Amino acid sequence: MTFLLLKQLKYFTEVITCQSFTNAAEKCGISQSAMSQQIRALEENLDTELIRRKNRKFYMTPAGEYFYRHGLVLLDEAERLKKETARIGRQINQRLRVGYSKYLHGTELCRAAALLSEKYPMMELETAAGYAEELIDMLCFGGTDIILCSPKPGDLQDFEYISLTKGRYFIEISERSPLSALDYVNIEELRRIPCIIAVPADQRERQRDNCVNMLGLQDNILFADTPEEARLLAAWDRGFLLTEETGERPGQGDIPLRRIPLCADGKQLKREYIVCWRKDREDGFVREFAEILQKEYKKQNL
Repeated sequence: MTFLLLKQLKYFTEVITCQSFTNAAEKCGISQSAMSQQIRALEENLDTELIRRKNRKFYMTPAGEYFYRHGLVLLDEAERLKKETARIGRQINQRLRVGYSKYLHGTELCRAAALLSEKYPMMELETAAGYAEELIDMLCFGGTDIILCSPKPGDLQDFEYISLTKGRYFIEISERSPLSALDYVNIEELRRIPCIIAVPADQRERQRDNCVNMLGLQDNILFADTPEEARLLAAWDRGFLLTEETGERPGQGDIPLRRIPLCADGKQLKREYIVCWRKDREDGFVREFAEILQKEYKKQNL
């Protein structure tokens, strides 16, 4: 594909995407008349009509629809080729290593990563999920540059951090359970009901301690290997599923479970989540990513 054809393809896709010659021309930095000339030249080059005009409006011909869809793929490949060639040529080795809690949904994290990638397209991203203690260790020993977690106060020595959000605790319980009629449930009301938690075998004792010590739940815990297994057990009315909401909640589908706030003395249980990094590892990218992430969480907390 010649450079001229690639350029004309870009103009054509912008016209279709914007549904306007004027807006497409402004976006591409050329005049409307120049844009029209480029589209006509493209059609002459291909010897086929791509756009048909009628009553000051236009629509794509079948050939135009084919050219548009496949053209977007080609433009994406060309942009990736350009970026990778530039990265190799300049020997850029910029990267950001992000560790995040397994309890975080990741929606805000994904948006923050997309925004940083848009600004620094050459930067590489590495991620690792873990529990708070694992993430702190990774940060301390250089395994990550920045982490999102809910640490203990003693974990914050030698770290810079920004508060992101408060995780709110819920239970998910079978719709067949009498407790499903409640607007909220207190910890004391769950004494005799097993708490179902999805966690790997090597993390179970730690999670047991968290449930007993931090949340005040009884040592009546039923472990599952996967979130799917945990929800099946809850739907089977074997106990309640302990969950935590930290941001924008992904769709859960039509699951026969009732989601109820978990409270102590009538107040919903919460814990703070932060983004933190080492004081001796504060480059521009790390703090900038932290501030972008904070803005994304603020949008959900408004």
